[in-house]
Amino acid sequence: MSEWLLVGFFFLVGMIIPIGAITTAWILGPKKPNPVKQSTYECGIETVGDSWVQFKVQYYIFALVFLVFDVETVFLFPWAVKLGQLGLFAVVEGIVFISILIVGLVYTWRKGMLEWV
Repeated sequence: MSEWLLVGFFFLVGMIIPIGAITTAWILGPKKPNPVKQSTYECGIETVGDSWVQFKVQYYIFALVFLVFDVETVFLFPWAVKLGQLGLFAVVEGIVFISILIVGLVYTWRKGMLEWV
């Protein structure tokens, strides 16, 4: 039962610290609103019209695909460094991992999700 008390304690501390930090910032933070601070600002250009516009979902999907293949390199780098010392099982697992990613890349390519237009 003491293990669960430790888990509960960490859960409680994990909830108190962020809530406490946000509350402290809200209480101690300066509150001097003015029209300039309340205006919408993006990249040095003043917005014209509504700032909540829809964007093409393709850009979001392209970024997600990039992120997946970027994380792939993080997983494959240690595997590639120790490739000479790994057994057959690890080599086969690496090949299966790369194959799954290639199938995903071919799928997104054939769906046309890598096109910018």
